[in-house]
Amino acid sequence: MSKSKSESKLFNGSEKDISQSASKLTKKESLKVQKKNYREEKKRATKELLSTITDPSVIVMADWLKIRGTLKSWTKLWCVLKPGVLLLYKTPKNDQWVGTVLLNVCELIERPSKKDGFCFKLFHPLEQTIWATKGPKGEAVGAITLPLPSSYLIIRAASESDGRCWMDALELALKCSSLLKRTMIREGKEHDLNSSADSTHVSFYGLLRANNLHSGENLPLNDSEIERHHFKDQDTYSDKSDKENDHDHEESDNDGLGKSEESDSDTSERQDDSYVDPEPIDIRETTYLEQGHEELGEAGEAAQTEEVSEENKSLIWTLLKQVRPGMDLSKVVLPTFILEPRSFLDKLSDYYYHADFLSEAALEENAYNRMKKVVKWYLSGFYKKPKGLKKPYNPILGEFFRCMWIHPRTNSKTFYIAEQVSHHPPISAFYVSNRKDGFCLSGSILAKSKFYGNSLSAILDGEGRLTFLNRGEDYVMTMPYAHCKGILYGTMTLELGGTVNITCEKTGYSATIEFKLKPFLGNNDSVNQISGRIKLGKEVLAFLEGHWDSEVIISDKKTGVSETFWNPTSDIKQRRLHRYTVKFEEQDDFESEKLWQQVTKAINNKDQTEATQEKYILEEAQRKSAKERKLKGEEWTCKLFDQDSVTGEWHYKYADTRPWDPLNDMIQFEKDGTIQTKVRHRTPMVTVPKIKRKPTSQKIGECGFSSPEPDNQDSSGSEAQLKHNTRIRKKGADLGELQSAIESIKETQEDIKREIMALRNRVISNSSPWDYHSLQFKHYVFIVLMVLLQLIINFLCK
Repeated sequence: MSKSKSESKLFNGSEKDISQSASKLTKKESLKVQKKNYREEKKRATKELLSTITDPSVIVMADWLKIRGTLKSWTKLWCVLKPGVLLLYKTPKNDQWVGTVLLNVCELIERPSKKDGFCFKLFHPLEQTIWATKGPKGEAVGAITLPLPSSYLIIRAASESDGRCWMDALELALKCSSLLKRTMIREGKEHDLNSSADSTHVSFYGLLRANNLHSGENLPLNDSEIERHHFKDQDTYSDKSDKENDHDHEESDNDGLGKSEESDSDTSERQDDSYVDPEPIDIRETTYLEQGHEELGEAGEAAQTEEVSEENKSLIWTLLKQVRPGMDLSKVVLPTFILEPRSFLDKLSDYYYHADFLSEAALEENAYNRMKKVVKWYLSGFYKKPKGLKKPYNPILGEFFRCMWIHPRTNSKTFYIAEQVSHHPPISAFYVSNRKDGFCLSGSILAKSKFYGNSLSAILDGEGRLTFLNRGEDYVMTMPYAHCKGILYGTMTLELGGTVNITCEKTGYSATIEFKLKPFLGNNDSVNQISGRIKLGKEVLAFLEGHWDSEVIISDKKTGVSETFWNPTSDIKQRRLHRYTVKFEEQDDFESEKLWQQVTKAINNKDQTEATQEKYILEEAQRKSAKERKLKGEEWTCKLFDQDSVTGEWHYKYADTRPWDPLNDMIQFEKDGTIQTKVRHRTPMVTVPKIKRKPTSQKIGECGFSSPEPDNQDSSGSEAQLKHNTRIRKKGADLGELQSAIESIKETQEDIKREIMALRNRVISNSSPWDYHSLQFKHYVFIVLMVLLQLIINFLCK
C-alpha cells in the first residue's frame, strides 16, 4: 500500500489531489455501473416476458372460448393462457392475433347466465384498459373482429367443468404470474422445444408443491403469507444487490429441490418419474373380506308377506297388550321371530351395491342427466329385501358398522361407516366416501314407529346429503316409511309409502317420487307402485311410473318418448358391486356383527327362546350402562361422529371432502373407523372458518397420509379449494346482507300497517252516529220521491 502511494506521488504530485480525483472517478463509475445494471435489468424483464409469450412450450391452458363484444354478440376465439397474459387468436395456429389481456391488472368473477355453458368475467376494478398495446410479434393492430370492450371481457366456456377449470387456472395465474414465469423458463430449457404444446401444460399442484415442500413447516395459505413467502414479484427489488442476494438464495433452494424432486417438469413422459415416493410407506389398513351368500327376495307382494304360526300369534297378542293406537313403539320389545338377523346400520348399506351409478353421475357434464343418474341410484337401493316380513335389530348406543365396495372399472373403493349416536331417541348416523370417483354421502336417520291397531308404520325421519366433490353440488334426499298391515287379522304384509324428495339447490333440478300403498280393492299389479317427476324449478321435464322392486318407465314430457329407466333384472343383480366386510377377528366388540353374533346364531338355528334371551342380555347391559352414566353425571361420547351444537346435525369426525388430486393422492383406505388417503407429498392444509360449525385445528398424517380432524371437511392444500372457500364466504356475507335488508323491509311494512290501523281507528272514532243515520235518512227520502215521481208519470201517460 505504501509503495502504491509513493508511486502516485512520484507521478501525479500530492497525495491530496490524487484522493480527490479518485473519489470523483469512483462516483462517476458507480453511477455508470448503476445505469448499466438498470438497463440490463429492464432488458432482462422484457426479454423474460417476451420469451414466455413467444415460447410455444410455455402454455398453461389453451382452448376455444366464446368472447362477448360490445354489441352483445359472441365470437369464438382460440384462447391461450400464459403466465401473466391471456392471448386471443382467431385460429389455433397462432397466426392471426386478436389481442392480449394483461392479467396483473384484472379481477376475475363468475357471471350468471341463462344460456348453456359457464360464464365468467375478467375486468379492471377502476374501469381502465386491460389490453396490451402490442402483440406477441410486435403487431400494432389485431386481426379484424367484433369490437371488444376495453375495461372488461366476458367469456363463456362450453361446459361447467371447462369453465371452472379456466377459472382455477386464471385465479392461479393472477396470483403467481412471476413464479410461473420463472419456473417455466427454467423448465423450458430442460424440455425439447420441438415437443407439442399439449404435452407441456403446467401442473398447478406441482408448482405449488415446488414452492412449499422445501419449507420446513406448513405455512398458512392466506394472501399475505403467499405474497411474502412464495410469490415475490420482480418489481419489489429496489436495487441490484437485493436482487442478486435473493436470486442466489432462490438458486440454492432450487438446486436442493431439484435433487430430491424433479417433478415440476410437467411433460407427460416425465410425470411418472416426478412423483415417486422416496421410500415405500406401509399402509396399515383394516382387512376386508368379500361377503358370501346374500339373501334377495323376489319382486311382488308374495315376497313381502308373512304367515304367522299359532305359537307366534300368542306372542303378538302378548305384545298388543302393552300398546295402544298412536303409541310410539321405540321402547317396546319386539318378538325375535320377525327380526332380520342383521343390524339396522347394516340395512342402511343396501343403497350402495350400485354406487357405480354415482361414479358415472360425477363424470356427467349435463345437470339434467346427473339428476337422472342420482334418481336411478336411489331406486336401486330398494329391491334388496329379505323374504317375508322382517325387521333389523335396533342398534345399541355406540354400535358401529363398516363395509366397502370395490369398483372394478375405476379401481376405487366406496367406504361406508355408520354409528348409533343416540338411543332415546334412536338416531343412526352414516358417512360414505369415494374421493377418487368424486362423491360422498352423509346423514342421520331417526327411527320412529306408530301403532294403528291392525297396522303399524316405521318412519325414517331425517335426510341424506350426496355431494359431488368436483362440482360442489349437494343432493338432499329423504326416505319413505315402511308400513306393516294385517297384525290382528288378515295376512301380515310389508309395504313402502310416502313421498320422497331429491333436490339440488345449486342446479335447480329436483325429483319427487311417491311410494304408493296397495289400495283396498287393488290387484297384484298395484303393489309396490311408484310415480314421480323430475323438474327444473317448477317446470316438469319427465314422468316416472312403475314398481320400485321391478321396472320403472321414464317419459320425457317434451318429446313424449318413453323408455325403461330402471329394472333390476337378473343380469343387473349379477353385475352389481361386491360388498366387503371387516374380518371378524379385527372387529371391535361394539361392531354390529360381533355384538349381535349370539342373537344371529340363535335366529339362524330357529331357536326363538335362545334369541330372546341373548337379545335381553344386550339390552339389559345397555340399560345398566345408561344408569351408571347418569349416576356419575357423564354424557355419552360418540367414537366416529360429532353433533353440531347449532344445527343439531351429525357429522363424521374424519370427513375429507377435497376433490381427488391424481398427482398427489394415491389410494383411499380405512383404519379403525377413520377413512384416510395415502398421499405422495404432505401439502399444507387450509383451515377455513365454516358456517355454523365450531372451528378446530387440523392435522396431517406424518407418513404421507391425509387424515383431517373433525370439522375440517372443506380443508384443502390446493389453491382451487381456497378459491372455493373464499367464494362461499363472500356468498355467506351477501346472504347476510340480503337477509338484514329483508328484515328491514318487513319492519317498515309492519310500521306502515300500524299507521294505517291508527288512522282508520281515528276516522271511525271522529265520525258520529247521528251523521251516519242522517245520511241514511236522506237516501230514503230521495228514493221515496223518485218512486212518487214515477207513479205520477205512469198515471199521466194512461
